Amino acid sequence: MNQHARLEERPIPFIDVAAQRRRLGRAIDDAVARVLAHCQFIQGPEVHVLEAELAAFCGARHAIGCASGTDALLLVLMAWQIGPGDAVICPSFTYHATAEMVALLGATPIIADVLPDTFNLDPASCERAVVTAKRLGLKPRAIIPVDLFGLPADHDAIAAIAATHGLLVLDDAAQAFGASYHGKGIGTLANATATSFFPAKPLGCYGDGGAVFTDDDALAARVKSIRFHGEGVDRSEAARIGITGRLDTIQAAVLIEKLKIFSEEIKARNLVAARYSAALADVAIVPRPGNEASSVWAQYTIRLKAGQRDALAATLKAQHIPTAIYYARPLHRQPAYRHFPLAEGGVPVSDRLAGEVLSLPMHAYLEPVVQDRVIGSVRRALTN
Repeated sequence: MNQHARLEERPIPFIDVAAQRRRLGRAIDDAVARVLAHCQFIQGPEVHVLEAELAAFCGARHAIGCASGTDALLLVLMAWQIGPGDAVICPSFTYHATAEMVALLGATPIIADVLPDTFNLDPASCERAVVTAKRLGLKPRAIIPVDLFGLPADHDAIAAIAATHGLLVLDDAAQAFGASYHGKGIGTLANATATSFFPAKPLGCYGDGGAVFTDDDALAARVKSIRFHGEGVDRSEAARIGITGRLDTIQAAVLIEKLKIFSEEIKARNLVAARYSAALADVAIVPRPGNEASSVWAQYTIRLKAGQRDALAATLKAQHIPTAIYYARPLHRQPAYRHFPLAEGGVPVSDRLAGEVLSLPMHAYLEPVVQDRVIGSVRRALTN
């Protein structure tokens, strides 16, 4: 068997965390070893260093490390005292963690539709969701736009709606830290931003982790208190109800090393995405960032004609090329969320996208020869 044949049969990682691990090498080992030496496993010095570096990276006044992206959402909603009788607008085409924390606090997610070209919250549907909330006797309190697949939502339009109705904006940037919108970094575009450092994210640790970003000093203080059991002047005082939501020191140490190469990885992801788009635009609907935004390409997701997707996924799987569907079942179809209200006009775009989208392998270490293999296989499957 020649080398080309061996390459064609080699499985392709969907997200290659191992390639990044090889690049970082001893830097990660040494970072973890330093934590093991000083034994400050909770709120150790690396946590504070990471928070400062994250804030500097995106331009936010405060970055607050926490235990997960989901906890980041929860911490902000708790700090805003979101609860029963309140309504929070969420897009349907997202992972259900976006609305999960709203429901957990007893508030009502109002499910809005998304735009077909960016997969992000449709401002017109968001406006209708506010009307729906008021019609149901709920108090609209907040909007949670999602920067899906690494691309920022239309934050100017969302901010205008929020200003009109007196709403707060919590940016769910679990997939998008490192992206920008009109030259401003994710983390600075809303009253608060939540992100995730789950290992598969563009900036991921080696376990669970997340962060909250805000320029609001008072909000930052409340979030810091809530993430540590609601502590007040010291650990002996419970000033408010809180949770255990801290980022552990080992994960912070890992993220410090990964942040050093993150800008280079974002550039590499964009090169892969540009190559995919140039080669596949005539056989599929490819993503096209708008709103003067840059993406970090947490996923590279194409849209296909009805009936094409399953056949393409099966063909690629047979050739050891993985794919994924985000999201075959949008929020409003999930059993736990079916009873929550939809914005006036429903969510037809989310329903349509659920049957069209397919994500291809995407990471910063996807070599050109492997890109060619993915591109060639997709083109052959869609043109035959």
